[in-house]
Amino acid sequence: MKKNERIDIIIEILDEIYPKISAPLKHKSNFELLIAVLLSAQCTDVRVNEVTPKLFKLANNPFKMQKISQEKIYKIIKPCGLGPQKSKAIRNLSKILVDKFNGTIPNTFMDLETLPGVGHKTAGVVMSQGFGYPAFPVDTHIHRLAQRWGLSNGKNVKQTEKDLKNLFPKHLWNKLHIQIIYYGREYCQARSCFGIKCRICSTCYPTRRKPVKTIKS
Repeated sequence: MKKNERIDIIIEILDEIYPKISAPLKHKSNFELLIAVLLSAQCTDVRVNEVTPKLFKLANNPFKMQKISQEKIYKIIKPCGLGPQKSKAIRNLSKILVDKFNGTIPNTFMDLETLPGVGHKTAGVVMSQGFGYPAFPVDTHIHRLAQRWGLSNGKNVKQTEKDLKNLFPKHLWNKLHIQIIYYGREYCQARSCFGIKCRICSTCYPTRRKPVKTIKS
């Protein structure tokens, strides 16, 4: 099966399973989205969604957050892991947002990636889900599935993002990246399917018998 045929199948199945999508991380503003994505590093979205209500009740904007001590932030976000680094980043980026951006979240990759704790993937999620800018942030699920579906060689997440952008129509990027995340969690997990059993893998590769070895991000 040719790659363009696989692309059509993937889009069709994902639209069938997830006709309507919502952002995995609960938030009421772009500031809350930014903090939630930062907290999601090496942590599940479920855990982040359990922690953020308490944090945002304390401070839901950079003006308030910069006044909260790092120790207090740490005590709240500790269940998300990497607490010392994340609490420091949250407090420092809040101060920068106030001092440099008048308390607003910048709407460019360049500015977002200057903030402490904000890498390209985090910036991509904010640009995509917060501002509606076409982006294809790649997480571990997308990186894994891109390899199982023969869309990227898995060299690194940067290459995977580039490959997916070249393959899928730009107007679908924001929707697709969330759909693929959901699909990877529900049907094509890291320790199951292995490129053989799920609906997309078995449809795109009906004769595949050996598990696909994927390179971690």
